[in-house]
Amino acid sequence: MARVKRGSNRRERRKKVLAQSSGYFGNKGNAYRIAKQAVDKSGVYAYRDRRLKKRDFRSLWIVRINAASRLHGLSYNRLIEGLKKAGSEVNRKMLAEVAVHDAAAFGEIVASAKAALGPSFVAAKAATGTSSATT
Repeated sequence: MARVKRGSNRRERRKKVLAQSSGYFGNKGNAYRIAKQAVDKSGVYAYRDRRLKKRDFRSLWIVRINAASRLHGLSYNRLIEGLKKAGSEVNRKMLAEVAVHDAAAFGEIVASAKAALGPSFVAAKAATGTSSATT
């Protein structure tokens, strides 16, 4: 069998890995064997966290929407229910942006959700004795 010396392929592959690991602490940045492990592990973390980022931002949007909707006398789930009944197609990301930056517009969105929930929602609030001032 012929001997394979690898030549420039080895050097190019190692240079690529060491370039990806530049800036890592200690030998992780300049020793090939350790740098390869660090680069592989960081790739695993990056893959995982690209998916976690979506979850984290959705959670953040929900917290912001809930806080803003409670100022108007609605909980988050009742607001979403009202918006679905109203046929609104505003997503949670845009609702959170409006809640943070334009309180008046968010108030109008909440009003449309309350209107879509109908008189049964208002009667239920009156029966329990809760109001927006106590929440």
